[in-house]
Amino acid sequence: MTTETANTESQAAASGAEEELDMTRACEIAEEEFGKQGPVIRVLQKVQEEYGYIPESWLPEMADILEVPLARIFGALTFYSQFYTEPRGKFVVKVCVGTACHVQGAKDILDRMKEVIGVESGGTTDDRLFTLEPVACIGSCGLAPLCLINTDTAAHQSPASMADMVQALADKEAQGGDEAGDEVAAAPTAAEE
Repeated sequence: MTTETANTESQAAASGAEEELDMTRACEIAEEEFGKQGPVIRVLQKVQEEYGYIPESWLPEMADILEVPLARIFGALTFYSQFYTEPRGKFVVKVCVGTACHVQGAKDILDRMKEVIGVESGGTTDDRLFTLEPVACIGSCGLAPLCLINTDTAAHQSPASMADMVQALADKEAQGGDEAGDEVAAAPTAAEE
């Protein structure tokens, strides 16, 4: 797939963007929440919304601004699965590996996604286009095997149908993305193939 080539070419650009990340807005967010009751979760949510993740190196300064122990911020950051300390892809591909999805072939889908995207489970491509996450259960067992791309549901998938969807997204991005908001196109179900 072309994403592996793009990953290699953009690796320097991605690491350069990491160095340029400015925490000014994160400090402003912490200052806005200072003095309010229970600010830690709100600050983490807002910082992640702003930057896409929360660099651990920023925690000491945010703790100082909020006048809370660093352990409180670090504890919240690492306790809640909604927070991320590493950059994530524009498209987060979640493959349900719960029981119903597992018996319907989720492992094969996950293995195919590793090949197509070029990362292991939990990994993000160097160009930050894709993140691959196995999830324990999405809670829609009647749609097994089920995958999500960001918040878009892809029900009754096969390794081939998910590979096609991910490839279509990579191709679309290579052509400049979608001006309407980069919505994920509806995936055909395995039965429609």
